[in-house]
Amino acid sequence: SNAANNSTMWKGINNYVFFTPQDGMKVIITGRITVYPPRGTYQLDARSMKPAGEGELQKAFEELKQRLKNEGLFDQDIKKEIPVFPQKIGIVTGSDTAALRDMLSVAERRYPIVKIIIAPAKVQGEGASEEISEQIKNLNRKKDIDIIIIARGGGSLEDLWAFNEEIVARAIFNSKIPVISGIGHEIDFTIADFVSDLRAPTPSAAMELATPNKDELFAFINEFSYTSRNNISEKINELKEEVGYQIKSFGFRNLTNIINNKKQTIDNYLFRIQVNISNFLNQNKNGLAFLNKSIESYNIEQIMKRGFVLVEQQGKLIKRKTDFKLKSEFLLKFVDGNVKVKNG
Repeated sequence: SNAANNSTMWKGINNYVFFTPQDGMKVIITGRITVYPPRGTYQLDARSMKPAGEGELQKAFEELKQRLKNEGLFDQDIKKEIPVFPQKIGIVTGSDTAALRDMLSVAERRYPIVKIIIAPAKVQGEGASEEISEQIKNLNRKKDIDIIIIARGGGSLEDLWAFNEEIVARAIFNSKIPVISGIGHEIDFTIADFVSDLRAPTPSAAMELATPNKDELFAFINEFSYTSRNNISEKINELKEEVGYQIKSFGFRNLTNIINNKKQTIDNYLFRIQVNISNFLNQNKNGLAFLNKSIESYNIEQIMKRGFVLVEQQGKLIKRKTDFKLKSEFLLKFVDGNVKVKNG
């Protein structure tokens, strides 16, 4: 228990130590054993160092949090705006994890036209923080990503520690692309949450914040169209009534001038209405065009024209092999007609 061994940490490596070691503090050091030639003694060439135990981790967390806050990394006025209609979302998380599956499910349900780019990274253990920060940088190099989500499921403070590393905080802060964090559960907070442009309580919630709801979007478009038509109709009727009143009031002496003046007024109103509608549509044309293209691609008739066939058995659409019943007739539905097949 009283054994000792010399350890060194070279300049440059200590830049990744995010806390100030204190006398008596227990730490975990990783590195490699080397030989010190002048004495022929062994020493540990340290490559990383972190606090050991929940108490020490919490102290280091608070120390780094305060230092980054003082630097301005958490300031609200530098947070980037989250796009309303993203076309491509990058996800930094563990590969083949429940968190990833949950996010993909939410995206398919809410906004199936969005493209997902998965940037897999370790989210726990040695080297995790380096992989996370590097994947954030890689997504920034692509230049066509609209939103980055960094996420992982719940765990202890130590489990989530990769997201408390300064290297990850710096990568998020330097990202040109808006970053949404969805780390752990609602009660979990990491340094990455404070630096990110938007914090979500869970990975699924992060994807919900990143995507619009297609049903709400269609309802909004329909409501806007209905309201615009009604407003135009009401304004025209008001102007017609005013023209009629003017004609009755002044007779036909100034009829030509009155009509011309009111016609110009109507034209001005129509022009302003058209400009407002045009501006709104122009602002949202990318999202609308994207939706229309996606809706067309999901049209079952268009899919069948490309050579796909639907299979029905006992009036039900067969989606899986396990649903198909042997020795029972079935129906093949082509784009130009149906064929009934008896399965002997």
